Amino acid sequence: MPAPLIAPSLLAADFARLGEEVDAIAAAGADWLHLDIMDGHFVPNISFGPVIVKALRKRSAMPFDVHLMIAPADPYLAAFAEAGADLISLHPEAGPHLHRSLQTIRALGKKAGVVLNPATPVDAVVHVLDLTDLILVMSVNPGFGGQSFIDSQLAKIATLRQMIDATGRSIHLQVDGGVTAKTARPCIEAGADVLVAGTAVFGQSDYAAAIAAIRGAAA
Repeated sequence: MPAPLIAPSLLAADFARLGEEVDAIAAAGADWLHLDIMDGHFVPNISFGPVIVKALRKRSAMPFDVHLMIAPADPYLAAFAEAGADLISLHPEAGPHLHRSLQTIRALGKKAGVVLNPATPVDAVVHVLDLTDLILVMSVNPGFGGQSFIDSQLAKIATLRQMIDATGRSIHLQVDGGVTAKTARPCIEAGADVLVAGTAVFGQSDYAAAIAAIRGAAA
């Protein structure tokens, strides 16, 4: 199995030292930076907005993987694109016209992703695969870090991998929620190629060792 890309989630970082934390994970071998945007409405938590993304963009060349857990999402797409997002993902439930939202993200010059909550069926993405660069499977219910992995999502990951492969397109399949060195392997075996890790990286004393352990699950 190829080694997955590792995208540490800033939500689990020390918010008093965000710049230093981003520097640290970059030095530790992270591939992407995952930025969870929460509005206290679509999910029961509030995190940060485009101002923080813009400030960190000046500090890092890592790809910024912005996950919007906000509703409505459309009014904020341009702001996050201008702030420096490289990829913007949103939930089908966050607006009435997913196809149009993905078109908007691409028109802004960014890659577009669709996020599937644990109860969201794979059918939600079937008719927008031509506009999708990434599908994110939530293996916890969104809103809080540190939750346990929901095993039922492995079958969803496998189904999505088959769908992606059938298109012949290069679409990343990402997993977020309860990802650790232990749960990473079944995700990769099911077909994931990008793993988001929060406390499994930022909650450890040695970021490089934590990232290597998760990436090594493919070995």
